Amino acid sequence: MSSSHSPSRATKPVALVVGASRGIGRQVAIDLAKNGYAVIVAAKSITPLSALVNLNPFPPDPNSQLSTITTVAREIQLLGGDATAIAVDTTSYSSIQSLVFGAVQTYGRLDVVVYNSGAIWWGPVSTTPMKRFQLMQRVNVEGLYGIIQETLPHLRRTSGRIVVVCPPIYNRFFRGKTAYAIGKVGMSVLVQGLGMDFVREGRGMGIVGIWPAVAIESAATEQFTKKDPEYAKQLRKPDIFSDAILAMLEAPVEEINGKLELDEDFLRRYKRVKDFDKYSVVPGSNPKRIMPLILPDLTVEEQNDEGMRADSSKL
Repeated sequence: MSSSHSPSRATKPVALVVGASRGIGRQVAIDLAKNGYAVIVAAKSITPLSALVNLNPFPPDPNSQLSTITTVAREIQLLGGDATAIAVDTTSYSSIQSLVFGAVQTYGRLDVVVYNSGAIWWGPVSTTPMKRFQLMQRVNVEGLYGIIQETLPHLRRTSGRIVVVCPPIYNRFFRGKTAYAIGKVGMSVLVQGLGMDFVREGRGMGIVGIWPAVAIESAATEQFTKKDPEYAKQLRKPDIFSDAILAMLEAPVEEINGKLELDEDFLRRYKRVKDFDKYSVVPGSNPKRIMPLILPDLTVEEQNDEGMRADSSKL
């Protein structure tokens, strides 16, 4: 990896997409590149260059194990974009530190972070082993926290933005997947809390959560379509997610900071999108919405009364 960055690179906004080897993350990385971003494609999976030459077909199935950060970066480069693949293990803080160091060393700046990395185990508490629980917390909430800790100093220089794949907070989400929900809602709390920090700091920075209103075709949904091909009629293409993220990056910071948004609802409200048929995996199908139409307001009457604010780092 080069330790210097060219003048042309220095003028481009730079996006770090964590969890970009396949599915939604891959699409987000590709669409950011198409919209003028230099992209750091990050995840655990890589393809040796010798194997990349012989990969057939190329690009591989975007939801298969053959799709890695190496193949995604290569796809972007073949489309005329600027991409660099850097491997990361989000359960390791030292690996996260190496990722961010490498990204800044390569491009000299950081404008956007998208955290799409995630571990999934759906089931009641009684059938969720401790190791699965711990892995989900390390990848989901701890990994996000580590990425934010390392990228914040660089994002502050560009009034950057952070986009996190995490859900709105409502208790139906906990049903049947409590262990998973603990980590994902922890990510949502981080979005709202850091959003409040940004308002206090007044730096023009923003963080936003995004979640699908309708299930999206991905490696996670592939298991269902294999069992029942008709399930594809309930899916949307990942393009809707990247379109919503691009809209969030162009929106005024007050429009997104500290919010927990649904892709469809944000596009409908901010971009005035009315026709979502183009996003259906099966043309002419009408995928079922999986999220509530109205979500709870978590604010309270005393929202602006902070009482005595403390900062343990200064005590």
